[in-house]
Amino acid sequence: MPGPFVHRLRVRYGECDPQGVVFNANFIMYFDVALTELWRETIGRYDAMLEAGTDMVVAEARARYLAPAAFDDELDIEVQITRLGVTGMSTAMSVRRDGATVVEGEMRHVFIDPATKLKKPIPEEIRAAMEPYLAHDSEAAARR
Repeated sequence: MPGPFVHRLRVRYGECDPQGVVFNANFIMYFDVALTELWRETIGRYDAMLEAGTDMVVAEARARYLAPAAFDDELDIEVQITRLGVTGMSTAMSVRRDGATVVEGEMRHVFIDPATKLKKPIPEEIRAAMEPYLAHDSEAAARR
């Protein structure tokens, strides 16, 4: 069973604010980048899901900032699925620099029909691909 998915990225100059640190909103983008890479590894092209009649949208995002990150830092973004519901998926995110957590957060996505924009159940093939990354309740509780 795989552990949490981790994606490494390097902070680019344009992602920093006048104080020289990563602008806060960019961490939500980092969460999205890491989730996209998890998706690519487990399911494949995002477009294929759209072509099959499913999309997902962000319903909620939260970030807690613990330390700054700066230009050229290498960040490891850890993604752990904490819930696979009927129509939604929740993830816990942790951003680390040299092993130290700089930001932690959560995102909740809802699956929809791209044509109608109405909620729909998570397709079984997506659920099966994501289940190996689903945290046990004790692991998820420990992360909060």
